[in-house]
Amino acid sequence: MPEDPGPRAASPAALVPTREAEVPEAEIADSQLVRLANSGDASAFERLYLRHRDRVAGLAWRFTRNREDALDVMQDAFAYLFSKFPGFELRAKMTTFLYPVVRNLALEKVRKRGRTVPIADSDSTEREPEPAPDPADAAERGIRLGEALGELNEGERDVVHLRFTEGMKLGEIAEALSTPLGTVKSRLHSALARLRKMLGDS
Repeated sequence: MPEDPGPRAASPAALVPTREAEVPEAEIADSQLVRLANSGDASAFERLYLRHRDRVAGLAWRFTRNREDALDVMQDAFAYLFSKFPGFELRAKMTTFLYPVVRNLALEKVRKRGRTVPIADSDSTEREPEPAPDPADAAERGIRLGEALGELNEGERDVVHLRFTEGMKLGEIAEALSTPLGTVKSRLHSALARLRKMLGDS
């Protein structure tokens, strides 16, 4: 996972003035912030940026495996979001909206640099391992899981990532990927079956 990049000079949040929030952060939803931003509240967009930048940077790094590229993608993603105001309509969760934006920007950057898109999913290496009686066994299983994820096709990896890392519901995954719900269910079922087989689980 990339380090917290902190605000950068080129961020869309830097393009607007800020003021102290009147509502505690934990008590205001993304949809409310979108409404405030649409009405001209400059600090509302900044709050969206600060709330989601770490997740966006981490997702961008998952696709690019390069810190600078990930930060560039993060800035481009929020610049794209900023360009939608005023008049932006949030029809799903903000994470659902941002996922395809970040994914497409990241893959385009990888293509432009002439690099191969990494196949292995980073999720197995980003999380702290669960305590285990034998750390060597846990590490070995983590390596096997990473290798197994790398054997999945791109569609299956996307569904597994969104379901188990992002915690999205199947309907949200379908919307994020612009894919029929039945296809999402099929990919998830296929991915889990393949992972169980490759990892030797019953």
